[in-house]
Amino acid sequence: QVQLVESGGGLVQAGDSLRLSCAASGRTFSNRAMCWFRQAPGKEREFVAAILWSGGTTYYADSVKGRFTISRDNAKKTVYLQMNSLKPEDTAVYYCAATPPSRGGSYYYAGLYDYWGQGTQVTVSS
Repeated sequence: QVQLVESGGGLVQAGDSLRLSCAASGRTFSNRAMCWFRQAPGKEREFVAAILWSGGTTYYADSVKGRFTISRDNAKKTVYLQMNSLKPEDTAVYYCAATPPSRGGSYYYAGLYDYWGQGTQVTVSS
């Protein structure tokens, strides 16, 4: 079992940066894939980024590639999402999620992840 708590959201202007954090509790962290999804009002939840156990492999949605960076610190049981050059269309609730230990598969698929945080709001004004 793992619990996830996101932080770092807020209201910023277009072009600004934000860094989201997701702190995990529970015994195992380093052998879980971690990801960020987001959901804008009236839209489906969509994949943003994922990072595998060692941190050496990452995946990004095309819409954020080159602007967002996912990273993890296994010693701190924390995953980060550095968001640069924010756009109004990045406005959404951002969710952190984790797989069960050592589960692989399509990291773009929400169903792969069993554990979800409550989300943190990111609002980007134009």
